[in-house]
Parts: sequence; C-alpha cells; structure tokens
Amino acid sequence: MIRQAKGKTPRRPPPKKPSNNQKDPVGVYCRVRPLGAEDEECCIEVISNTTIQLHAPDGLKANRNGEFKETQYSFKKVFGIKTTQRELFEDVAKPLVEDLIHCKNGLLFTYGVTGSGKTYTMTGSPGQGGLLPRSLDMIFNSIGPYQAKRYVFKPDDKNGMEVQNQVDALLDRQKRDSQTAVPKTPTARRVDPEFADMISPEEACKADGVDEDSSYSVFVSYIEIYNNYIYDLLEETPFDPIKPKPPQSKILREDQNHNMYVAGCTEVEVKSTEEAFEVFWRGQKKRRIANTQLNRESSRSHSVFIIKLAQAPLDADGDNVLQDKNQVNVSQLCLVDLAGSERTSRTRAEGSRLREAGNINQSLMTLRTCIEVLRENQMCGTNKMVPYRDSKVTHLFKNYFDGEGKVRMVVCVNPKADDYEETLLVMRFAEMTQEVEVARPVDRPICGFAAGRRQRNQAFKEELTRRLEERGGPLDGESPTVLNQLLQSFPSLPPCEISGPNDDVTLPRLIEALEKRHKIRQMMIEEYNKTANMLKSVLQEQDSNLLSKDNFIQEQRGKLGEKDKMLQNQKNEIDRLEKKSKMLEYKIDILQKTTNIYEEDKRSLQQELESREQRLQREVSEKRRMETRMQGIVTDAKLKWEKECERRVNAKQLEMQNKLWVKDEKLKQLKAIVTEGKSENRQPQRPSREKDKVPAKRSASPSPVPTGPPVRPLHRRSHSAGGERWVDHKPTTNVDLDTVLQPNIPKAIKVNAPNEKALSKCDKYLLTHQEVASDGEIQTKLIKGEVFKTRGGGQSVQFTDIETLKQENPVAAGRKRRSSETGPDGETMEGDWTDVETRCSVAVEMRAGSNLGPGYQHHGYPKRRKP
Repeated sequence: MIRQAKGKTPRRPPPKKPSNNQKDPVGVYCRVRPLGAEDEECCIEVISNTTIQLHAPDGLKANRNGEFKETQYSFKKVFGIKTTQRELFEDVAKPLVEDLIHCKNGLLFTYGVTGSGKTYTMTGSPGQGGLLPRSLDMIFNSIGPYQAKRYVFKPDDKNGMEVQNQVDALLDRQKRDSQTAVPKTPTARRVDPEFADMISPEEACKADGVDEDSSYSVFVSYIEIYNNYIYDLLEETPFDPIKPKPPQSKILREDQNHNMYVAGCTEVEVKSTEEAFEVFWRGQKKRRIANTQLNRESSRSHSVFIIKLAQAPLDADGDNVLQDKNQVNVSQLCLVDLAGSERTSRTRAEGSRLREAGNINQSLMTLRTCIEVLRENQMCGTNKMVPYRDSKVTHLFKNYFDGEGKVRMVVCVNPKADDYEETLLVMRFAEMTQEVEVARPVDRPICGFAAGRRQRNQAFKEELTRRLEERGGPLDGESPTVLNQLLQSFPSLPPCEISGPNDDVTLPRLIEALEKRHKIRQMMIEEYNKTANMLKSVLQEQDSNLLSKDNFIQEQRGKLGEKDKMLQNQKNEIDRLEKKSKMLEYKIDILQKTTNIYEEDKRSLQQELESREQRLQREVSEKRRMETRMQGIVTDAKLKWEKECERRVNAKQLEMQNKLWVKDEKLKQLKAIVTEGKSENRQPQRPSREKDKVPAKRSASPSPVPTGPPVRPLHRRSHSAGGERWVDHKPTTNVDLDTVLQPNIPKAIKVNAPNEKALSKCDKYLLTHQEVASDGEIQTKLIKGEVFKTRGGGQSVQFTDIETLKQENPVAAGRKRRSSETGPDGETMEGDWTDVETRCSVAVEMRAGSNLGPGYQHHGYPKRRKP
C-alpha cells in the first residue's frame, strides 16, 4: 500500500482559560419524598411546580404574635411525590451529561436531612435507577462506537491524561489479560441483585452532537469524606480479617491548571455501563465494611463519585488517536451525596461519635459560609476571601464555584412534622444558594483537521476489503488498482514451450517480448520520474505557499493575541468598573439611608427646638410679669420702710427728750440739795401739794425707771482711749433686700462668723439676722451688744438692744404692728419693747480658742425682767 508523506502536526500551546462575563445562577431543585405512614403529620405542601409551602406543626404553629407561621420557598423546579426517576434525570442530570461529552465540567450534589431520600435520588433501586446509573448509561450510549481501545489513554497521576502509542497500549492490555484476578469487561449484562436491571432498555437515552472524529475513554473514581478525611474506596488493599488495618487518608493537590484533585486516587477505566456500575458497587461494599469495622454511620459521611471523560481527535487518516497530549480534553462530572444536615442533638451520639458528627456539621457549615461569602461578593461588589480551605468538601470543589463548570443541587426533603426545624434550615440554605451566580463554562478549542475523517477511513477500509475479496489479494506493496493498470499496459507473453534443442524461434520471440516489456518499463519509469519530479515541485511550491500562509497565520495570531489581550484588559476594566459601580451604589444606598435618618433627626430636633423656643418665650413673658410684680413689691416695701424709719426717728427723738428731761430733773434736785446746805437762815418751805404743782408737759414715752446695777457687773473697757469700734456680723445666708435705709456703722469689722480676734479689737457687737414674718415678708433684726473681757482671758458679749427692720405693703396697713398704743385720753403710751433691758439682756461668754456657731449667735436666752 502506497502512502503519501504528510507533514508533522505542529505542537500547539496549552489553551488559556478564556474569560466569560456570562454567569448562570446555581440550579437548585427540590424533591419531596412520600410520607412513611399515611397517618403522619405533614408540614410541606407543593403549591406549584416551582414553589412549596412550609407550615409549622401543631406544637410550633403560634409564633410570638400568636399567628400561624407559614413560609414559601421557590426553586428552579419542584418534584412532587409522584415524580419518577426518569423525569428527575431528564431535568437535572441530562444537561450535565451533555456538557460532559462536549468537554464541560459539572457538579451535582444532593442535600438534605437524614432519611429525606438523598441516596435513593442518587443511586436508586432495581428497576428505578437514580441519577448516577442513568448518567453512566447515557454516556456509554452516546460514545459507545467511538471508544478508544483500553490503555490508549492513561492517567499521568497529576490530574491529566497521556496518549500511549499502539504498542504500549497493546502491552498493557496483554498484562491485564494475564492477571486473572482482574475481571475482564463483561460482554453481557451480569445479574447482580443489588444493581441488576437498574435501567430498562426503553428508558435509555443518548446525547446529540457527539464528535465522531474523536476517540473517547471513561475513567471513574470513588472517594469518601468522613471526619474531614478523604478515603479512596477503590484502592486495592490486602484484607486481614484478624487484624484489619484502617484505610489511609488522601490529600488534596493543585494541578498546573489550578484545579484541585485527590492525589493518589484510583482511576479505573471502564468500557460499559455494567462495568462502571460494578466498580461503583465494589466501592459501596468497601464503604459498608469500613463503616462496620469502625462502628460509624454511612449517613454521616460525604460520598463523591467522579466520572472523567478523556477525548482526543483522530489523526488525518482517521485511523489512530492523535499523539499530542495538548489535544487531549478531560472533562469530569462529580456526583456528590452529602451527609445528613441534622443537628447533633438528634443524632444521639456520645463521645468520639459526637465529635465526628460535629465535624460533619462543621463541613456543612463551611459550605454554607462559602455560599454566603460568594453571594455577598456578587451582590455587594466586595472582594472577601471565600474560606474554601476550611473544609475538604469546599476545597475539592472550589473550581466549580470559580467558573469551571455548572453547579446544580437537589434538595431532598421529608414532609413529616418531626423534621420541620431541620427542613426549615435546609430551605433557607437552598434559597441563599440560588442567589449565587457561577461563570458559564466556555467551549474548548477543537483540532483543525477536516471533519468526517472516521467515516472516510471506514469507507476506504470497507472498499479495500471488498476489492481484495474479489481479486484474491494484491502483491506486496501494491494496491489492486495499480496492479491492474500495469498488467494491462504490458504486451502479452508468447508461448514459452521449447519443442527441441533446435528450436530457434521460441527463445528469440520470448527475448523480443521481454525486451519490449523492458522498454515499456523504462518508459514508465521515466514517466513516473517526470511525474514524481513534477509532483515534487508542486509539493515544494505548495509547501512554500503553506509556509508563507503559516507565517501569515502566525502573524495574524499574534495580532489576534494582542487584540485578545486588549479585549481582556478592557473586560477586566469593565469588571472592575462594574464592581466599583456596585460598591458605589451600595455606598450610595447606605448614605441615602443615613441621610434619611439624619433628616428624621433634624425634623425631630427642629420640633424640639421650636417647642423649647415657645417655652422660652413663655418663661421670658413670665419673667417680665414677675419683674413688674417685684418692682411693685419693692416700691411698696420702700414706702413702708420710709414710714417706719420716720416713725422710729420720731420715737427716738421723744426718747432722747425724755432722757434729757430726766437729767435736768436730777440736776435740779442735786442743785437744790447743794444749795439747801448753804442757806442756813432760810426758812424751810412746806412742800407743795399735789394740786398746787403745775403738771409738767409729758413726752410720748413714760418716765424712765432708774435702773440698778447690772446682774453681773463686768469690767468695762475704757472709752477714753479712742472711738467705739463695732463687729458687724452678717451671715452669708442673708438676702440683699435693696432697701433705701441700710445700717451704716463706721469703723466696723465685717465678719461672716464671730471670732476672738475680731472681738478683742472692738467694743460693740452687731448681728444682722433675717427671718420670714407671718405675712410672708422678710424682716431683718439688728441684735446689738457690748463686748467685755472675762476673767478666763476670753471675750463675752452682753446683748443690749434689738432693732427690727420690716417691709410692709401699704394696702395691708391694718396688719402693721404698732410700736405704741393710744390711751383713753388720746396720748400715746409706749409699749414694753421700749425698755432696752427688757428687749434683750443676754450675755454670752466666749473663751479663747472657742468657735461660736451661727446657731448660737442668732439665739439667746432673755434675762428675767425686774419687778
């Protein structure tokens, strides 16, 4: 078979991750399982195909306000109790399988409390296959005719795939076949009671638009995440029934494309649905054995079944896989069955089991936290760090939330009333997850070969086989068509039988025929060489044209790369401006709310200010009225004190006249006594009778009664040394009455409290005392006294007089206390208060170092009046 020489396919650089601004929200679906018993109380009602309603059970119906609490939640689609597994697969998982075949990743996980139907939704039962077996069946129904031979694709232990040549793949297949422990791919469906007849043939489906010019291989892996540790359920480990060893945990690593994967995880290449599901059940059995040995519940761990699809284009002949690792596309679909999300109090676990349950709940809480931060970053334009590394589950699938594939979640709920509170938390998490948007995965570049290579290669093989069967097979190195053309161009050979030794005709005839054939052969060789040279020149010309076109293409690619960089920078700038715009809108919203609050505060403060101004105006007007009233009172008081002062001046004048009259009478008597001794010859006169005496003109006050010596005669200071000095004692509590007449004492020492130093320097003492009279007015008392030295070396004060200063309203003049009374003859009779000794005769002794208090100063005990 003659093959034309072909150029080597140029090595392409690894494709960059193109940015895509288009985002899709996380698809959240809800599935309601039937009640376990008909008489159980139901707390969930399906309102429509997108809405469900939760109502609290009888014990929790009334909230704080005493009303019935009912909440509604919306999903992308709600599947009721009559939904079949096929209907659920058509809406939820089928689009993810189609994306997997078209080189796009996908993540599907079930979420809910224990007993809500998560495992049934994911795995199913015989005759009712779940999402996992139906996804495998659809994959192999779609790529079955285009699968590569086993070991053509081989994992490189770095989350990538390598393409082996035919020889290495053949050696690996022979090695596998020689190992009897490894079962071969079943040719027919095996009968296993656990997974037999999962999917009926009439329910089988396949994807459209499968690339026929590519070769495919499916790899599966099965891991379990328990207590935040990752275990490989497909790892082949020797089993020791006496002393079983615990499984070894795996670690997470990041590949060259920044995608997370489980290092050292077993990846099994499968070629049929039955083989893939058999591998899955082998991992399930290992999981059950591990749970039994370690005494743990399977519902308290996360299980992850990963389906990897490796595909690479065929070469130009459409016969073998292209030996170029950069042309291999690997897409994966992760099917996750999360642990039950109930509270630890419901698990009834103790000790280490309780801590393990807390770790499971902590991983679910980390998932909720990541979703919350993603939503906040997208809605508010913030750039908070998402805590993916806090849990193995979120760390493993962080690339999906960063835009590496579609994310879908099936929320499984149990409508019984006992799970109401847990179901309410699940609904809130699902409602929050729907608000998160994930970048839409972009289409990956495909090989630049012409389409239909596989079909043309297959048609050529079929035609060649038919021709060979018709003609009995070709010569070595020649095809049947070329052989027929050569045989027809040569002349036929003459008979080669020699009649005898003298036969000179046969050999010359044969030689002539062979010479003709040789000439024809030489001519054909020359023609072939000319054609080959011409074809070579044409090929060289084509190569030069192709090289120039390649250079032109490289130049255009360089320009396109620059344009792409420019577009990328512009897109980044647009994204930055959009985030900034969102942030500014968020700040504007906050400022608007703050402005509204300040406006309300301003209005309230304005109202309060107006009320205070009104109150202040009222107080000012009240103050003015009070000032007017007080001015009137002060005017009345001034008039009253003027009259009182005039009266007291008149009384004092009368008293002084009385004293002068008494002194004159005494002097007259003394003169009479002195002159009576000198006149010896004078005739004594008879005393005049009372009726003969001319009555003297009496003053308004009665004749003073001669006073005897003081009760306790004290040593008096001599007044010849100088003028009298006063101690003016005014307490700080006194009120300034602003009267016209004020006591004015020259040479006075003013004190607020009496002291020995001030008393030792003065002769007189004056105490100003204020009190409220019966009519409500303030009256002032001036208590006077004389200062004496005591035998103990101290100072004593003998009070001798009290003056009362009182303000009086002219309107109420009738209430004024009179200082004198009118007799029956119309004469004014002085009262007892005119007697100084009667008014005040109190002596207070003040020793050295003593402190006389105000209370002691204001009050004194009066002396008994003389008879």
